[in-house]
Amino acid sequence: MRSGDTQSFQEVAALDMGSNSFHLVVARLDNGSVKVVDRVRETVRLAAGLDEQGRLTAEAEANALVSLERLGQRLRELPTGSVRAVGTNTLRQARNSADFLRRASAALGHEVEVISGYEEARLIYLGVAHSIADDGGQRLVVDIGGGSTEFILGRGFEPELMESLHMGCVSLTNTYFPDGGITKKRMQKAVLAAQRELEPVREGFVRRGWQRVLGSSGTIKAIDSVLDADSHSREGITRDGLKTLRKSVINAGSIEKLSLKGLSERRAQVLPGGLAVLSGAFEALGIERMEYADGALREGALYDLLGRIRHEDVRARTVAAMASRHHVDWTQVESVRATALGLLEQVREPWGLTDELNDRLLSWAAELHEIGLDISHSGYHKHGAYIVSYADMAGFSREEQRLLAALVRSHRRKFRNKAFDELPGDWAQAGRRLALLLRLAVVLRRGRNEQSLPTITLSVDDARMRLDFPAGWLDEHPLAVADLEEEHSFLRAAGLALEFA
Repeated sequence: MRSGDTQSFQEVAALDMGSNSFHLVVARLDNGSVKVVDRVRETVRLAAGLDEQGRLTAEAEANALVSLERLGQRLRELPTGSVRAVGTNTLRQARNSADFLRRASAALGHEVEVISGYEEARLIYLGVAHSIADDGGQRLVVDIGGGSTEFILGRGFEPELMESLHMGCVSLTNTYFPDGGITKKRMQKAVLAAQRELEPVREGFVRRGWQRVLGSSGTIKAIDSVLDADSHSREGITRDGLKTLRKSVINAGSIEKLSLKGLSERRAQVLPGGLAVLSGAFEALGIERMEYADGALREGALYDLLGRIRHEDVRARTVAAMASRHHVDWTQVESVRATALGLLEQVREPWGLTDELNDRLLSWAAELHEIGLDISHSGYHKHGAYIVSYADMAGFSREEQRLLAALVRSHRRKFRNKAFDELPGDWAQAGRRLALLLRLAVVLRRGRNEQSLPTITLSVDDARMRLDFPAGWLDEHPLAVADLEEEHSFLRAAGLALEFA
């Protein structure tokens, strides 16, 4: 849970921990410009390492950690906050991903986060948009990963419709070509499976339409290269070109015998599934032609990181939009926010909350703490936490979203330590302390008026807080005393102490 000194970065990096491959991109910052200086690709095939219980096997974990240690040698000298490492579909699915993430972060030397399919789609679009000229038209972007495929409609740098579907080159290859054998019937079933996966979302994309179709990542790059090398299509990927390629793949009879000009041996291992996904997409969406784009998730993560460094954090826009959508009382939000941040400033050092991300999280929690009132006054903190937990929140990792939900859930009534114990690494202690500051701010601003509070001193140790008010103020504000006494009782039940005088 660290962001580092964002003003001193000379290099930044992004790592896409995909279900098939890990992709690293490193860029140098020079007078506002971004120059890519290094790219590394490691074939890991995490998706093939999920067992029947949905857990990463020991072998898959070991292979991934060896890869991360190699990549870490390139990244260890980069300061905290200058690297964004994101895990995708396989780590979203793996039941033991939390344990793996701790070891992965240690191996890489930087924190590893898991992102939602929605966030993956947003970052893919951002990466593609930065790799092509903007013609002002509507674009359809398709990205086939190892375990998921993302479909995004957008214009310029703004995505407008995003979907992440549970099909990829590794998962469909394992399901429909498990022994490596390739037949016409198997291919037809795989293509039909891809079409069925698209069926619930197809109409939304077709209705909006597009002027240009772009494909990104390894599978589409490989198909584009094969079609170009064999002169099947020199104008990108076409429907006829895909049909010809499917025949060639089926005629090979097995993955082992796949030998196509422009196709690497490692990509051949997952080509049947990837080809089925792309063919299904062409059929379901009526695509006639697709261009390959160099940008992908890793570039999107890199540019998103640069936005955070330059204080153009999409997470802030996401929170503000959610708060407005749920009709929060902005006067109360600003009062609670200012009070909470003022308390944070007093305990930053003794509680180890020196990272600037703590300020952002506390501020965002203040914006969202009352969104549940849009549903019901009774238990509104629970409703708000549910919304934050399950909403598609652009820019947030799963861990950040869980922490934000825990802050919203814990800002009033019973204090639940369990909500924070389930968070990874040092997020648990920091989150618990941020929640206590938010609670105090809410209690102190319970009157919902714009009157200034007196100068209040907060002192803390590990599990104790003490609020000191100016002489006589509490005698003049009996309601505030009653609110603080109630908060004292709630915290005492959680093994925490609140004193005030």
